[in-house]
Amino acid sequence: MKEPKNFASMAELRVGIDALDEQLVELLAYRTQLIARAAELKQVEHMPARIHWRVEDVVSKVKAKAEISGMDVDLAERLWREMIDHFIAQEEQVLGKED
Repeated sequence: MKEPKNFASMAELRVGIDALDEQLVELLAYRTQLIARAAELKQVEHMPARIHWRVEDVVSKVKAKAEISGMDVDLAERLWREMIDHFIAQEEQVLGKED
């Protein structure tokens, strides 16, 4: 990945941002596929969609990585909690909603 300071113009920077956005979408699409598989496995193993300790474990790891990487930790937490809630809803479509 090119260092941000090495972009010489806004046009060049925008190309870099667009390329990164494409990569992020591909990675999130892959995560969606992983969650679809998780729902299948949870169904077989009789597990609920939301496993609270796992949610907190994922968020904790993301916050630690964000801090090391220089990302705003609060933003990382908000993004991941939103994403996790979305994926849990996706799993609940397969498993049925918890009471």
